[in-house]
Amino acid sequence: MNFLGVHLTTLIGESVPTPVPIKLSEALKDVEVTHRDDGPSGFQLRYQVGRSGPLDLRDYGLLSNPLLRPFNRVIVIIRFAITPRVLMDGIITDIQLTPNDQPGADILTITGEDVSVMMDLEEQSRPFPAIPDYGAVAQIIGSYGQYGLIPPIPPATPAALSPTNPIEQIRQQPANMTDRAYLKSLADMYGFVFYITPGPAPAANTVHWGPPVRLSIPQSALSVKMGPFTNVDSINFRFNAMSPQRVRYTERGQSDTVGSRSLTRSIPLARNVAEAKRSTNLTGFSCRAATQAQGAVDQSFDSTVTATGELNTIRYNGILQPRSLVGLRGAGDNNDGIYYVKNVSHRISKGSYTQSFTLTREGTGALTPVIVP
Repeated sequence: MNFLGVHLTTLIGESVPTPVPIKLSEALKDVEVTHRDDGPSGFQLRYQVGRSGPLDLRDYGLLSNPLLRPFNRVIVIIRFAITPRVLMDGIITDIQLTPNDQPGADILTITGEDVSVMMDLEEQSRPFPAIPDYGAVAQIIGSYGQYGLIPPIPPATPAALSPTNPIEQIRQQPANMTDRAYLKSLADMYGFVFYITPGPAPAANTVHWGPPVRLSIPQSALSVKMGPFTNVDSINFRFNAMSPQRVRYTERGQSDTVGSRSLTRSIPLARNVAEAKRSTNLTGFSCRAATQAQGAVDQSFDSTVTATGELNTIRYNGILQPRSLVGLRGAGDNNDGIYYVKNVSHRISKGSYTQSFTLTREGTGALTPVIVP
């Protein structure tokens, strides 16, 4: 059990975030943080504000606080039991005020995204002649060093590490595309995911550009309908038979079809891998059409089975890590087993901490007879 409780710390600043003053901490009503592997992560800080003193006659005091200005940096640290963890490192992008007829019940909402939003401010074009796609990714990431970005580990995909022949094609970032959008488009070509994970230390961020993490030790199991061991408040399963697909492509005048997953996805999470019944065509010219077709097939299998639910954080006695593996038990042989944690949302307020999640895998059935708690 967690006898030390949950402790939340927020740091805000223009360039170097520092702990917020007590007045700002006391006004904090709740925090919501969402981590995704298919797009930027985000956060919301909701403050309860009012106008009760002489200093508030002109405007709300917190609304004019210089810490809560757009493009200030916000770091959210959660300490569950003993170990602290950086839950979010982001940038303020939106400020909303919601007045209320009840005294002191006005709400100031501060919204933002992870630091990758700073890669999304300017559209630019740059060439990457005879540079592997991974090299282009590392070059772009390196230009944002002020945000403590740790470059991604090279993926075990030869095509991403091989330079293009400049005679056939010169890799060029489109003129109407930002750095973040370009990194995402390169990831999509291989069926990869691109995201930024805050930490391991405050003001540091780890970049992932590669396949979803499917080789890791599963986290503590999610338990459904297991009496005193239950830690999931609600859950829903969906099997989308239309998701898996075969992709036909043409490269250098030769046509072929990709219908199975690549080596990076060959280790299954489910006993019964879904079968691709739907066939699509890859349109457009590319000297790497086969790579793009394989990436599309990989992504189509990843979310064949989806589980969404609410986690009781106190019963779970921990924080569910997104973008990794977790075991699920108690939902029957068809739905039990190991899943990839695609999304996790944290909602924290005084006396309450809940987590909602999205789990995915390529089929049904557990690979092992027992799921380790």
